[in-house]
Amino acid sequence: MDEINRAKNLAAKHAYNMILPSHNIIGIGTGSTVEKLIEILGANKEVFQDKVFVASSLDTALKLRSYGFKVLSTSMIDEIDIYIDGADEVDRDMNMIKGGGAAHVLEKILAYYSKERIYIVDYTKKVDYLGQKHPVPIEVLPEALYPVYNKLSRLGYKVKIRLSGKGKYGVVISDTRGAVIDLYLDRQVDPVKLDNILLNIPGVVGTGLFIGLADKIIIGYSDHVEVMEK
Repeated sequence: MDEINRAKNLAAKHAYNMILPSHNIIGIGTGSTVEKLIEILGANKEVFQDKVFVASSLDTALKLRSYGFKVLSTSMIDEIDIYIDGADEVDRDMNMIKGGGAAHVLEKILAYYSKERIYIVDYTKKVDYLGQKHPVPIEVLPEALYPVYNKLSRLGYKVKIRLSGKGKYGVVISDTRGAVIDLYLDRQVDPVKLDNILLNIPGVVGTGLFIGLADKIIIGYSDHVEVMEK
């Protein structure tokens, strides 16, 4: 197992121990580190047979169901006891970029309606500022794809419409049926201000900027974990 996989495993194992207390409704996000967590849950499924899971994507729901877990739709949940997800980038203020898997709108909904939000990442996801390594995903209504793309270009942003690289070729469509535009940053910007600018453009459904939505971030290394807390 390589160093990054070891780091992901350690972060997932640490998060698993946080689920074990009296959490009955558990939200699970999407991503490679979350997959490690789901594998651990599956190996201990007898502990969670009476729990209810809420998934941020169809992919996560199918993985959870493959172990026999109960998975409810987001629309049926008032509040989630604990939500665990991954991230593409994490800055020193615990703000994040998410949406590499185009599930960020549902992920943000689950995070907002959860009592506790925990994110698990490997050490390569730490950045000095958001946008340093990954673009900011923007989900838009399909009917507004080109108007929003052109508006962002006129505002001076470097943007690309996300296209599928395998399987069904074409524009990437999220589980919430939105198209995805990636916005690339070449310098540090105020993430709150950028988020407000993007959300004020008609046709934008949501962004991958997660501001103030983390209670704990577990960062895995090859031999230990670091925990960031509010």
